[in-house]
Amino acid sequence: MPQNVALVIETSGSTGVPKRVALSADALLASAAASASALGGQGQWLLALPAHYVAGVQVLVRSVAAGTDPVILSAGHFDPRAFADLAASMTGDARFVSLVPVQVARLLDVADQDRQLAGILNSFDGILVGGQALAPSLRERAELHGVTLTATYGSSETAGGCVYNGEPIGSTIVREEQGLLEIAGPTLAEGYLGDAERTDAAFHMDAGHRWYRTGDLGKVEHGRVVVSGRADNVIISGGEKVLLDAVEHAVRAQPGFERAVVVAQVSAEWGQVPVVVIDAAPPLDLPALRLAVGAVLGKAAAPARIVRVERLPMLASGKPDRVAIAGHVAMHPAS
Repeated sequence: MPQNVALVIETSGSTGVPKRVALSADALLASAAASASALGGQGQWLLALPAHYVAGVQVLVRSVAAGTDPVILSAGHFDPRAFADLAASMTGDARFVSLVPVQVARLLDVADQDRQLAGILNSFDGILVGGQALAPSLRERAELHGVTLTATYGSSETAGGCVYNGEPIGSTIVREEQGLLEIAGPTLAEGYLGDAERTDAAFHMDAGHRWYRTGDLGKVEHGRVVVSGRADNVIISGGEKVLLDAVEHAVRAQPGFERAVVVAQVSAEWGQVPVVVIDAAPPLDLPALRLAVGAVLGKAAAPARIVRVERLPMLASGKPDRVAIAGHVAMHPAS
């Protein structure tokens, strides 16, 4: 491993075995510079994500690069009221925050009843949302309050978000190779600490650039990046390929299902089937949801079950803990 490693980030392990991603100071600062350019300048940041995840680290790196002091939300359960109080204390001429979709949803739940919080959200010059896909319905809810969200795409291997609202930022290059997205640019990690085999599998040289194989399905249309989902999040149901990320996207487009998670369950009849897990009373019954999803993706993608849980297991990063959620579904088969 090169000697210029400044930071090691352990991936969340939301869908597999964690990896230790080695980042250089140059990659971190290149990411901060690209972000500032995309957002229209530097400013003060609110840290609302764990600092041991790349999105949290980048809030601190951007603050260092800007010469500003970040304000830091206390760790633990995300409290929209505490967030609002902290945001109101910010003094920077330009103010920014990085969030995950579940945090945005909780803020909007309160903002629906509290105009003051809506006004505080409007006071930010930039609200980055990453970690997972931003549902169109969530963006629309924010826009009803006059709040503009910037959907980010990236990973620890790219020093955080390197695509904003579908557009590569800074010197980032994104291409599609056999249906998979690859990324090149100055923000790439050095590799995986102590794991040469994984490093060689994920990073390679081609056409004068060093590329990172993301493992994400997608395409680039007229310079715009479209992400379909993880290549390893595909099941075979009744002999047909079903992309669970696409099913989840279709489910979340239904009112009241914005926070739902879709996982696979073994089926004696079909092999595997999609299952919807939600932490609230489902606003649609199963036949109606199957009809809505099937109309978009076909019958094989229609969810087989809706499972209600008291609270969705979450990782510290704010992402759903899909391993735990799938385990819960497996332990509670349909009666």
